[in-house]
Amino acid sequence: MKPVDEYFINQKEPYQSIMLYVRNVILNTLPEVKERCSYKIPFYNIEKKPMIYLNVLKGKDYVDVAFVQGILLENDFPILKNDNKRKQVRSIQLKSIEDLDHENFVALLQVAAQQLKKSKRAWFI
Repeated sequence: MKPVDEYFINQKEPYQSIMLYVRNVILNTLPEVKERCSYKIPFYNIEKKPMIYLNVLKGKDYVDVAFVQGILLENDFPILKNDNKRKQVRSIQLKSIEDLDHENFVALLQVAAQQLKKSKRAWFI
């Protein structure tokens, strides 16, 4: 079993269902994305650069769908929040699958992928 699959299996509900749904949307929207485990959480990379990661932060009751270059996307996608005062990462906090606007999320994924492909490196701050 791959480490990413193991990570999802070990999640409690509703986090497991939310993460598996988000994972499915990411993989279906961006066939070029590579899924891997890094820092013990699932990351989705394009051209070896991290674009998104999924996590359940300690003490929080939501899945954090974090965009590495989110600071560049937050003006066009106000759903992205600056949680935990992160310098460049912005995220969507999901307490249920219904919290995710599917069409808006697909558009966000596509724009984020284009942005990352133009970028020389993912972590710029």
